[in-house]
Amino acid sequence: MPRMSENTSSRRPAAVVARMAAEDGRQLLGQCILFRELGAEERNALFSRIHVRAYCAGETIFHMGSAGDNMMALLSGSVRISVPSPDGREIVLAILQPGEVFGEIALLDGKERTADARAVTACHLATLERRDVLAFLDRHPKMWPKVAELLCGRLRSSDERVAGLALHQLPTRLAKALLRFASMTQETTSRRLQVHLSQRELGNICGATRETVNKCLNTWQRRGIVRIEDGAVMIANQTAVEEMAELEPC
Repeated sequence: MPRMSENTSSRRPAAVVARMAAEDGRQLLGQCILFRELGAEERNALFSRIHVRAYCAGETIFHMGSAGDNMMALLSGSVRISVPSPDGREIVLAILQPGEVFGEIALLDGKERTADARAVTACHLATLERRDVLAFLDRHPKMWPKVAELLCGRLRSSDERVAGLALHQLPTRLAKALLRFASMTQETTSRRLQVHLSQRELGNICGATRETVNKCLNTWQRRGIVRIEDGAVMIANQTAVEEMAELEPC
C-alpha cells in the first residue's frame, strides 16, 4: 500500500515526496492485471513516464464524455466514480481507495470517459498516458489477452451491480454497501468498522433515497447493529450485517 500520508509528506522536501509518490505509483500500476507479469526492465521503461498529481477534496478528476487519454492509480485519499441519472441524481458506481487503478476503459478503446471521477478527499494520483500504454502494447502483443481479462472483470462487476439493484431489497443492498466501504479503525478499547459516507451517498450507491436509507439505518441502530456518529456509520454487529448481505433475492 502507499507509504505517503499527509502528516509525513508535509515534513519532507517536495522533491523527496514526489519521488516517493512516483515509486508508489509504479508499485500500484505494477499490480494491475495489465502489467503484473512484466519483467523489471520492461516495467522500469514503461513506468518511468508516470506523473503524480494532487487533487483537493471535491475537485473533478475527469467528466463523463471527456477524452480518455490516461489511466490512474490512487495513491492516497478516495475517489468517487459516478454517472448522472436522467432525473438529475448522481448514481455512485464506486468509491475507490488507495491501491486501486481506474480510467483504463476509455484509455484502451480511445473513446469518451464512461463516468465522472471526483476526489472525495484530498488525494494523490499517479497517471500513465494513453500513448505510452498503446506503444507498450504494440511492442508486447502477448499482453492483449490481459486487456481482455481486465475489461471482462469490469463487465462482471457492472453485471453484479445491476443484478443486485434489480433482485435485492434495500436492506440487503445497504448491508453489502456498508461491508464494501467499511474501513477498520483502531481505538483505545476496541477495533470496529466504520463507513465515512453520507446517507445520501449510500442511497446513491444502493439506488435508494436518503430518506429510505435513514429509515433503515435508524431501525438497525435501535437493534444495536449500527451506530450513527459524527457523519459516519459504525458497524456494531458485523455478523448481523454480514447475514443481511447474504439474504436471498426477494
